[in-house]
Amino acid sequence: MTTSTLVPVFAALGDETRWSILAALGEGDASASALAGRLPVTRQAIAKHLSVLQEVGLVEPFRVGRELRYRVIGSQLSDTARRLDRVGAEWDHRLAEIKRIAEHL
Repeated sequence: MTTSTLVPVFAALGDETRWSILAALGEGDASASALAGRLPVTRQAIAKHLSVLQEVGLVEPFRVGRELRYRVIGSQLSDTARRLDRVGAEWDHRLAEIKRIAEHL
């Protein structure tokens, strides 16, 4: 996963409503109507937010009969988490090096 693919993911996750939708879908697959019943957002707004989440690869739609439901794509979230872990490890290494230098001055 490159920085160019991470930026849209973080932009999508930066919206509180989209984060709430993703958290709700983490509890189980749901339709836009079902999500609107659980969150203080209209079904139309939920559908727009789901579209954004789908564009960045965080959710995918699937049909159950006539109903369109959404589920979280765990691999994309895992890739994002691994990238954040690498960034955190790099910072830990840099901070440890600064500490080592400061202690030897």
